[in-house]
Amino acid sequence: MKATLAAVLLAALPLAPAFAQPQGRGPMPEFLRQDQRLMREGKLEDALALYRQTLKTSPNSIPANLAAGSVLDLMGKGTEARTYFTKAIGAAQTPEEKAAANRAMAMSYAFEANCAKTVEYEQRVFDIYSAQKNFYQQGEIADEAARVCIDSGDLDAASKWYKTGHDVGLEEPNISPERRDLWEFRWEHAEARLAARRGKAAEARRHVSSAKAILDKGRIPQQQTFFPYLAGYVDFYTGDYEAALEELKQANQRDPFIQCLIGETYEKLGDKAQAIEYYRKAAAATSHNPPAACAVPFARRKLS
Repeated sequence: MKATLAAVLLAALPLAPAFAQPQGRGPMPEFLRQDQRLMREGKLEDALALYRQTLKTSPNSIPANLAAGSVLDLMGKGTEARTYFTKAIGAAQTPEEKAAANRAMAMSYAFEANCAKTVEYEQRVFDIYSAQKNFYQQGEIADEAARVCIDSGDLDAASKWYKTGHDVGLEEPNISPERRDLWEFRWEHAEARLAARRGKAAEARRHVSSAKAILDKGRIPQQQTFFPYLAGYVDFYTGDYEAALEELKQANQRDPFIQCLIGETYEKLGDKAQAIEYYRKAAAATSHNPPAACAVPFARRKLS
């Protein structure tokens, strides 16, 4: 089942670039419970009205401001969305709240494929975790910024931030072999995609093989799901569309970015009807994260 916006908002940091309900602060707000139903039904306007109603009585509510901004981003109204994120940033008190609010602002710019502004706000989050000496979270944020930049077409910035994520992640004291494999796998994954985007097919495939070798150690089985995405991505950008489709069909079919890439692959293969089907799926995404930030605007352009 596709994650609702409320699920994204309430997921634990660092998995979601939006507000996480702090532990020990009571049950989920009622307006977020109602949101689950509205978002499942695709009623963005109704969800936005619900958040605005909440903000009339609780103007400094961080969850309501972030939820309203996230819906506006999904509606393609980034400028208005950022007024809510600005309010949330101003209201944030704890490092966790500040990280969540700035991360949501970063994603707002990601919906407009603005690598530079995304990085500006992700840097703030990175600095929060740096002060806490939380190397893992620093790596997560750096990789998130890099993901937005590669999807936005700024390959040099993406390379820089992927390298930063890899290097800082490995600085974790007493790092486990599993965690070390995770950062090495992510680095090879990034290097392969960057090489493919730069037209360096042989280099890209070497990195795919290196990524597979890390997975084959068996220490990070949860990362196996990201390999078909990698192989399909490289096949697509190196022009082997039949192979790309075969791989991408084994990737996460609920990921809107994967849905868009499958749609593009069908287009390359001359199957417009199938392409449109996948673009429609991607356009209906309700997450506020890098895959949706790239996929939703792209899919809607394809359908217009």
